[in-house]
Amino acid sequence: MPLEDSTDNGSGHSEIDGHILHNLMLFGETLRRLGLDFGSGNMLDLVKATETIPIGRRQDFRHAARCLLVHRKQDFPLFDDAFQVFWRRPSHGISTRDLHSMGEERRYRNPRVGPPASGEEDNADLVGEAPEGMPAIDISQTYSAREVLRQKDFAEYTPSEISQARTMMSELSWDLGKRRTRRTQVGEGEALDWRRTFRQNLKYGGELLELSHRERKDKTRPLVLICDVSGSMERYTRLLLHFIHTIAGDLGRVEAFLFATRLTRITRYLSYRGVDQAVNEVSRAVPDWAGGTRIGDAVKDFNYTWGRRTLGNGPVVLVISDGWDRGEPELLSREMSRLQRSCHRLIWLNPLLGSPNYQPLTQGIKAALPYVDDFLPVHNLNSLEALARHLNNLPARKQPAAAYRRSRLANEPEEAQSATPARRREDMNPALAPTFRHPLWGQIPPG
Repeated sequence: MPLEDSTDNGSGHSEIDGHILHNLMLFGETLRRLGLDFGSGNMLDLVKATETIPIGRRQDFRHAARCLLVHRKQDFPLFDDAFQVFWRRPSHGISTRDLHSMGEERRYRNPRVGPPASGEEDNADLVGEAPEGMPAIDISQTYSAREVLRQKDFAEYTPSEISQARTMMSELSWDLGKRRTRRTQVGEGEALDWRRTFRQNLKYGGELLELSHRERKDKTRPLVLICDVSGSMERYTRLLLHFIHTIAGDLGRVEAFLFATRLTRITRYLSYRGVDQAVNEVSRAVPDWAGGTRIGDAVKDFNYTWGRRTLGNGPVVLVISDGWDRGEPELLSREMSRLQRSCHRLIWLNPLLGSPNYQPLTQGIKAALPYVDDFLPVHNLNSLEALARHLNNLPARKQPAAAYRRSRLANEPEEAQSATPARRREDMNPALAPTFRHPLWGQIPPG
């Protein structure tokens, strides 16, 4: 409906308030489908703004809607195109209060979107011709709701968006590659399979005319997840648990642990088919949920209690944490070095790394980074997709691990303590005693 055709009765209200309100709602729905991010509160503010701003003034209404509904600079051209298409003049140059009765239903349709016209017939057939007077918007400059959800930070998700993100997570493909085992199978290897060779050559009277070989078996590389559920990670915890449940269902051989101040194994809860049930059971099983953080103590507990059971087959280890730690940095460095030497690949996922202003300045990150193979973000769906591609392309051979070295501050107290006992032993050694002797030593005391 053209804005110029609306009449004002002097109170700021149009004679066709009902249809204008309906068109405002349709306009807001159109902008959402094109990728603009705004809430229902912004639409209510726009409706209230029409009581002050005459809606018959096209430019004033456009600027008011633009201020309330556009929150990103890159969305301004998209809003202008959509506004021009939606609030256009009717094709016959007339207007009426009841547009449906005049056969103008197409005014209520959403603008047609499609790729830019290239002049080729194939593209024209795919997009279809627009109705008369229905301009098209170039979709190459727009963002779909799905793309907006991919770029949105996990901490800003609504419950409905979490459900959509869970569906999108299930579409990712996870492949950690294969590992060579000690077991063998029939194949084209160099080793001879004597038992099979003798059995096959019985038909030749025992003459070894056909040789059978064996080769090493390849199995899917296992995955170990160690996730931080402390208070600083509370905004990301639930969606990361959805991620753990999804990847466990795809790979099968997954060991999962949660930690804040202590380590808790949650692998058995991943067998629940419903992710909501699994998350609820996990939240009950973890006693220190949303508590403090002691990464070094948790990694040490894993190395000494679970390392032999889970690290024997060269797994890929994912540590998910923001690096805020209240423990000893030296302990974290030592245990991360031990963990890196025991696994095939050690990857640290940090949700704060997605921020362009992030710098690894915390003591926990500084202590752990020298012993981490990959330091990657995990703050939105795009980062998970990049992680899936990275895991699918891991090298078959293990990378050399960095040698653990004590920090200078940690060495100074030890050197000071070791120097004192050395001087005491030197004083107690008779061979190194002073040569001075008292004149009365060895004499018989008088009567």
